[in-house]
Amino acid sequence: MVCAAQPLAVEAGVAMLRHGGSAVDAALATNACLAVMEPNSCGLGGDLFAMVWDPTTRELVGFNGSGRAPLGVSIERVLPAPDGTIPLRSPDSWTVPGCVDGWSALHGRFGKLRFADVLAPAIEHARAGFAVTPVIAHEWGRNVAVFGAMPGFADIFMPGGDAPRVGETFRNPALAQSLEQIAAGGREAFYTGAIAREIVRYSEAQGGAFTLEDFARHGSTWDAPISTTYRDVAVWELPPSGQGLAVLQMLNLLESFDLAAMGRDSADTWHVMIEAKKRAYADRARWYADPAFARIPVEQLLSKDYARIRGAGIDMKKASRSDPAGDPLALARRETTYLCAADSSGMMVSWIQSNYTGFGTGHVIPALGFGIQNRGALFALDPRHANALAPGKRPFHTIIPAFILRAGEPEVAFGLMGGDMQPQGHAQIVANLVDFGLDLQQSGDAARFHHGGSSEPTGTLMRDGGELHLEPGVPAAVRAELRRRGHRLAETETSTFGGYQAIRRSPGHGEYEGATEPRKDGCAIGFGGH
Repeated sequence: MVCAAQPLAVEAGVAMLRHGGSAVDAALATNACLAVMEPNSCGLGGDLFAMVWDPTTRELVGFNGSGRAPLGVSIERVLPAPDGTIPLRSPDSWTVPGCVDGWSALHGRFGKLRFADVLAPAIEHARAGFAVTPVIAHEWGRNVAVFGAMPGFADIFMPGGDAPRVGETFRNPALAQSLEQIAAGGREAFYTGAIAREIVRYSEAQGGAFTLEDFARHGSTWDAPISTTYRDVAVWELPPSGQGLAVLQMLNLLESFDLAAMGRDSADTWHVMIEAKKRAYADRARWYADPAFARIPVEQLLSKDYARIRGAGIDMKKASRSDPAGDPLALARRETTYLCAADSSGMMVSWIQSNYTGFGTGHVIPALGFGIQNRGALFALDPRHANALAPGKRPFHTIIPAFILRAGEPEVAFGLMGGDMQPQGHAQIVANLVDFGLDLQQSGDAARFHHGGSSEPTGTLMRDGGELHLEPGVPAAVRAELRRRGHRLAETETSTFGGYQAIRRSPGHGEYEGATEPRKDGCAIGFGGH
């Protein structure tokens, strides 16, 4: 089975499975097609993270395919935005893209088919073209107003002077050529070959700091996943530099409350989940960073005792207006596309890939057919901060794949794309499955909240309690009661609430159930046989 945000990309993944490929082959083929078909969310200029359930070793393997700041950057060279952060569209926000190295490393360990064959569908779609789907067309068109004037953007992503419309055929022959080079030369074509040289030339022309050494030094890491128990399941995420730890902290806080007895459509349930989010995100802002550069008290932040201390401060009658971080050390004296795949051997893959904000910085290299991410905008410019910008450092990262295990067996590979929506979305999905008994599809269909404006790892602080966004399915009585308790409700559009995909494996027989996001263009496709 394969689940992703674009049907043709899903079909490419399923084709790999039908030809004897592994779940990783399927995920890679799907991701490569999404790089062609959903460039407003992901691409070769971005990063990737994954978790793989390996049925041979019976272990969950974690992978961090994120890039690092160029060696030539410094806090002093950055001209900050008015809010004191790194500007989102500036070359100062560039980090080395980790996607292609991620493809290579994951395929090298778990792939069964030839690398070139796995990339072949994406190359064909880039060269021959594909019909743009509705949600992607909407997001693409919305992004033109933001990125249209950026260097190289219109050359690739505005054929005829505008974004492609729904059903219109879009081709990207430059990206097809880049993918062909990678198919023939592997990761070296990207990091030490012609593609790296072209990126560095473009960087020099735009005032960026990339050098060939930055690309030659790049490498991904295999990072052991972290987990917490929630009721009768174990929820697994990747450790910092990502924000998966915030999911586990939220769940630890929520475990002290009987959500099932409160009911899904009660103001108490919505209130306590929002308040748990605020507290987890306060720790996220204070502690989460690249562990190669900062000491992160992961064990203490994951402690149930710490969660009880933090949860004791939740006032059920009133929304909190600020979100100071806790002191976990006191216990010892805190835009994107998601896909998943599963094969007949029992291998399951949870995979997420992103440019960060839509098309990243909007800087596009016409000769290569893709743009560069802006993950570096998530660095803090305060040198005392754990997440402070530094040469060769990974920034705090938002994209997080997830797994649920039950009694040591893999049950659900899932994810929910969308910046800071991701941890709060993961926690809502887990509560829907575990506390409220919704099935895999219902858990994604159900109305969500998105709380914005929490303190951030960039150094910005929550103001006046932040803003609460609720989907239309939240009852009017709940909205009114949340307002009465002091939550500031704001209207927003559906894309704010993320995009969910999931695969569940039934115990014993190993059948798969897939779910896809009604807020996206995607689908779930499975087939029988071996």
